[in-house]
Amino acid sequence: MRNTAILLLGLMLSCVSFHQLQAQSELSRVSITERSDGKGYVLRYHLEHSADSFKIAQPTPDLIQFMIYSEELNPRDFQQPVLVESLSNIEFHNNDYGFGTDLILKDNSHFRATAYPDRTSAHLLVALERIPESEAVSFSENQDFIYWFNYQSDPDNFELPFTDLDNTFLQLRNGQSFDVIVLDPGHGGRDPGAVNRQLRIYEKDIALAVARKVGEYINQYMPEVEVVYTRDDDRFIELEERGRIAAKAGGDLFISIHANSVANNTRAYGAEVYFLGLARTQSALEAMKRENSVIEFEEGGRSIELTEEELLIYELANAGNLAISEQVASLIEDQFRTRAQRRSRGVKQAGFMVLWNLPMPAVLIELGFLSNPNEARYMASEYGQTILASAIFRAIRDFKLENDSRAKQTASSNE
Repeated sequence: MRNTAILLLGLMLSCVSFHQLQAQSELSRVSITERSDGKGYVLRYHLEHSADSFKIAQPTPDLIQFMIYSEELNPRDFQQPVLVESLSNIEFHNNDYGFGTDLILKDNSHFRATAYPDRTSAHLLVALERIPESEAVSFSENQDFIYWFNYQSDPDNFELPFTDLDNTFLQLRNGQSFDVIVLDPGHGGRDPGAVNRQLRIYEKDIALAVARKVGEYINQYMPEVEVVYTRDDDRFIELEERGRIAAKAGGDLFISIHANSVANNTRAYGAEVYFLGLARTQSALEAMKRENSVIEFEEGGRSIELTEEELLIYELANAGNLAISEQVASLIEDQFRTRAQRRSRGVKQAGFMVLWNLPMPAVLIELGFLSNPNEARYMASEYGQTILASAIFRAIRDFKLENDSRAKQTASSNE
């Protein structure tokens, strides 16, 4: 009897192990077909075994997010679908919890998304039904983003994703080491910056909170680098004074942190990274004018705009710093996009007064849009600020590692 019980227990354990092995669901592909009623599309996630659960969200009218929760999910030889006319892009995010999808819609394409399991298989389906723009805006107002990755408490635990950088810009520093970084939280004091009045969220507060977190990471994980703040509390600092602080400190890199806003538009979202130059897009021009309007808070200040001639002369005289600025901006943009899972609106140029005449590489970061309620709440949250600060920190450290490596090579070649 005892031997029979042991045998039965062994068989049960074997069945459990076999079941667990079989439960590892494989996602082979995602296909898109037009709905039979002609009202939109259906995405089919081809799973071999049922997922634990799933979630769908539409945090903005032009973004649909779908998350499949399954810790054992394995996208084996995953095949991406061919884009249909209404989709601008599809981004996939494989993480510790399963598999996520960002469906980015084209302008004037509006859908309501519904997710449900297939009746005859383990597949999951996402139905997209065309709806009017007003309905899409209303539908997305109270929905939050799905965050694909949780922040890891140890930002030191990561792998450098940059193995094929063009290091020309690093050589322009003539072997200088990277010792001082200047963090510039935008606005402050009587200048609140952009404001979401309904949620009572101010750009000056977000900029300071994120800058402090970046500084804390640098102090902890790069103690050899000195951190200098243009302001470390809620005070107003004139634009010219910010430059003097940076120059007096002998800064090797200047990072100005801001949040964006668009009047009468709750849809715009995503991060932008700028370096000094001619504004080549309307959005860059609008951001520049808004940030430069800070001078109106200065004594006797008036809104000014750098001329095309001034910017061209500056670009010619500061080619080395601008080349480095562009590369640092690209590092930050890459971190926002790949690590922080933020929508990237790209690296751009504009004539920001705070970057004018700085004797060092300099970038200006727009973390997101306060005019978008969901993004405003994200930037005001501890979670969002941690994610954003971590991304900026990682980009700074990547730059330093590459820079110091080139500095050592330059020193060795000169011996």
